[in-house]
Amino acid sequence: MRTRILTVFVFIGILSINAQTKKWSIYECIDYAIENNISIKQQTLNADLAQEDINAAKGNFLPNLSGSASQSWNFGSSINANNVRVSRDFRGNSFGLNTGVTLFDGMRNINNYEQAKLGLETSQLDSDIIQDDITINILTRYIDILAQKENLVIAQEQVKITEQQIDQIEEFVNAGVRAKADLLDVKAQLASDTESVVNAESAVELALLGLTELLQISYKDFDIQDVELNISSVSLLYESADEIYAKAVATRAEIKKAQLGIERSELDVDLAKGAYYPTLSLGAGLNTFYQHAQGSDDVRPIIDPDDSNNILLIPNGFGQQLSDNLGYNVGFNLSIPIFNRMQTKSNVNRNIINQKRAENNLAQQEQDLYSTVVRAYNSARTSLNQYRASEASVEAQEEAFRNAQESFDLGVMTSFEFEQVRIRLINAQAAFINAKYNFVFRTKALEYYTGVPITIN
Repeated sequence: MRTRILTVFVFIGILSINAQTKKWSIYECIDYAIENNISIKQQTLNADLAQEDINAAKGNFLPNLSGSASQSWNFGSSINANNVRVSRDFRGNSFGLNTGVTLFDGMRNINNYEQAKLGLETSQLDSDIIQDDITINILTRYIDILAQKENLVIAQEQVKITEQQIDQIEEFVNAGVRAKADLLDVKAQLASDTESVVNAESAVELALLGLTELLQISYKDFDIQDVELNISSVSLLYESADEIYAKAVATRAEIKKAQLGIERSELDVDLAKGAYYPTLSLGAGLNTFYQHAQGSDDVRPIIDPDDSNNILLIPNGFGQQLSDNLGYNVGFNLSIPIFNRMQTKSNVNRNIINQKRAENNLAQQEQDLYSTVVRAYNSARTSLNQYRASEASVEAQEEAFRNAQESFDLGVMTSFEFEQVRIRLINAQAAFINAKYNFVFRTKALEYYTGVPITIN
């Protein structure tokens, strides 16, 4: 029993460790955000409503069917043939079944159905637009975390370098080779470097917090996968913004939505014009009734087949009356619009204006997309140049730092002079990290505009 209990606790502990050490990939972040985003869920419900609009539009092609039933009572009296007032209280029932189908309505049912289908497509595109925005936001936060983590590593490495310098200078001071003031300067630098590590750790925490807020999950124990970027051969995927725009305009959801908007506006015009045409429908029905005189039996008189001078009373109950009184009807109904106070004409004109507005909206969306692509392309090209320049700067500063390290170790360079060289290296490394991740973000955003899935490697 104790063994079983111990096994359970060990298993729970392993699960707890795994939960705490889980690191999220960019794909998991994007998938989770899309799956749990409230706007996406709302848009899914909008798509469900659009599907119901399609179902309703389909139903307009089918005949309707309705049934009716009634119960009535009549009270009063009248004078019969013998000049005697008699009661005329009656109870009655009637039943009916009616159906009808539209044969022609100016193509309005057809256009309604086509418009409902476009409504579903539009709803799905709205969901795609939200997903695109979420993906770009996740990519921005994810890359920011990677950059802050790399800044932290550099800050920690600077602390190690300074600690090594302290050990080395202490030996020189003890040997009488260096002044004690040099040791104090380096110790002061260690305090500054330690503060830089604290600030870098805080920047990492804030970047992680920003991503968890976007994902709407707990910040506790959250972390992302470490990614080693492979950008040894940096270049842009396309040579001009026009190439990117040509692909983006054919794939972007906002452009497709604007195109569907024109199609829907054209259907709106056709729907409005449908009111100019007559409507033809076919109807059919059956009905029957039952009537009972209060205080009397349900009978009816007939001529005796054996004696024509004799009248017989035969049962005339509920079922018999329903059968005898059953009737049918069928007919066509034609409604021809003649004059409706210019309402149809005005409605047509309004929808023609809306059609022009939809066309302008498409042109505006295309213009906005082109401007966005051009700005993104120019930003990516600038970030590429910054990356190359900062890479060369880091290499030069690293070489200068190595030379300064040798000079400082030999005592031919003061601690102040050495610190200036080290600061230039740190600044060059920070600029390189910023340029590197900025270039990665810009290029990934450009690729996403062309339909390439987000990847970081």
